[in-house]
Amino acid sequence: MNFQDRKTNHLTAKRSNSEAISQRSGLTAQRSNSSEGAFPTRRPPEKEMIFGIRAIIEAIDAGKTLDKILLRRDMTSTIGKELLKKLMGTTTPVQKVPVEKLNQYTDKNHQGAIAFLSPIDFCSLETLVPTLFEEGKTPLLMVLDGVTDVRNFGAIARTCACAGAHALIIGSHGSVAINGDAVKTSAGALYHLPVCKVDNLQHALQFLRDSGFTVLAATEHATANYTEVDMTMPTAIVMGSEEKGIYEGNLRICSHQVRIPMSGVIESLNVSVAAGVMLYEAIRQRAIN
Repeated sequence: MNFQDRKTNHLTAKRSNSEAISQRSGLTAQRSNSSEGAFPTRRPPEKEMIFGIRAIIEAIDAGKTLDKILLRRDMTSTIGKELLKKLMGTTTPVQKVPVEKLNQYTDKNHQGAIAFLSPIDFCSLETLVPTLFEEGKTPLLMVLDGVTDVRNFGAIARTCACAGAHALIIGSHGSVAINGDAVKTSAGALYHLPVCKVDNLQHALQFLRDSGFTVLAATEHATANYTEVDMTMPTAIVMGSEEKGIYEGNLRICSHQVRIPMSGVIESLNVSVAAGVMLYEAIRQRAIN
């Protein structure tokens, strides 16, 4: 075989490989397009869900902790009203959705209602705070405002457990779903770290201020450095989502606003990393006092 033949064979093989890659890419694109808009991207295991209104009511009566409930939007039945009455005064969020969304979670007869079991039990903030003071502790709490990414949430929970924070506080609406993935990402920390789910984050922050806490907002818009605020007293650190930051109404309640200085080309830290910086500054200050 001469050089020209080898060159021709090489080009032919290269074209074949390129065509094969293009075909595979086309198939991938077709698969992506066919699933575009599908929700959820991954069905939770059925053991994490309860189907049917009567079954959900029985779960509530049995003391099961629910993360959230999806109800068919046009549901007007008497038993549906009974469920809503059961949920009054709880922090379990209820979303009214089209039946198509419910169908994407299961092929079974869901009767227009699906509840998601929480792998952990939530504790009451109003009970936790006095208990910590009665035990002679100087509370260190982490408050998450609008953090919805399960990996960030799990990483923050793990850091809280490692740093010795006393609890993690989230809102019942617009917050991460605490499921098996969250527990796994936290390396099991959520089994040991108290988590308070509150119905109104503004009221919770005001309660903490009224209880003598320094409520510290970490925001890039602050002028004070995070090392300049005393964290040796009872402290609640508030972190917002990377997209929206801390909600303005919550920001106004905070007693201090601080920033973590940046000197590189990237302007912000991942929220789980920033939470770790804040927590360990509190640990550093408390270690030298």
